[in-house]
Amino acid sequence: MNSLRKTLITLVGGGLLAFGLIFILLPGTVLILPIALAILALEYDWARRWVKVAQKMLTKSAKKMDDFVAKCRRK
Repeated sequence: MNSLRKTLITLVGGGLLAFGLIFILLPGTVLILPIALAILALEYDWARRWVKVAQKMLTKSAKKMDDFVAKCRRK
C-alpha cells in the first residue's frame, strides 16, 4: 500500500511538474509548479525544500504587486 501511495504521488506530482516547466516557456500558468511541488513534498525531502523556496518567491512577488497597486491608486 505504501509503495502504491508513493507511486501515485510521484506520477501525479511529476506530471504536474512537467506541465509547469513547459508553461514556463509557453503561455500558461506557472502556478502549477508550487502545487506539483506540494504534492511531491508528501514523499520527497528535495521537493519540500523547493516548496519553501517557491513560497518565499510568491510572497515576495505578492508584496511587490500590492505595493504597485497601492502606488497606482494614489495617482
